Amino acid sequence: MRINSLVRFVALLAVVALAVPVLAKPVSKTINISQPAKLGSSQLTAGEYRLLIDGTKVTIQKGNKLVAEVAAHWEQRGEKGRYNSVLLGANGELKEVRFAGENRVLVFSAE
Repeated sequence: MRINSLVRFVALLAVVALAVPVLAKPVSKTINISQPAKLGSSQLTAGEYRLLIDGTKVTIQKGNKLVAEVAAHWEQRGEKGRYNSVLLGANGELKEVRFAGENRVLVFSAE
């Protein structure tokens, strides 16, 4: 009888553990870009943007306007960021975003 209960408990625990990522909400972050930048086929002007990060899909909004939807992924870093910052490439393309207090960065996929 006890083994049956233990097996049921472990099975229930496994189902709950697998369901948690499905219930996760998109992460919302705000960044400021101080100069024009390019992300995929979109041009970003200087200003404040809201990033909605849902797994590997990132939706970028300026105010209520949708600016871009791009692929990205998280990468771990050795130390936490001191402040929010963006990393631009040589041609002004947005490469990654670093967030204050986090030891991971959001890296945009090359297109």
